[in-house]
Amino acid sequence: MFGKIKKVFFTGVFGILYISFIAQMVYVLGWVAGFENKIAAMGLLSLEWLILIAARYLSKRSSNSAQHSNGYRRR
Repeated sequence: MFGKIKKVFFTGVFGILYISFIAQMVYVLGWVAGFENKIAAMGLLSLEWLILIAARYLSKRSSNSAQHSNGYRRR
């Protein structure tokens, strides 16, 4: 039960973060003045994107290892 709630929660959170990232990119490209400011803002967004990908990877990895380790302990 908790695993299903956790899966839905994290899927929703990461979905919101992806939508937020797209919205920030549209804002930077459309409303930030100056080429240097746009480049700096896109650099920060790329750092945010890398952190988001790393968090997603670690979340899936910990979830998979928890599932596999529980199966081995029961035997």
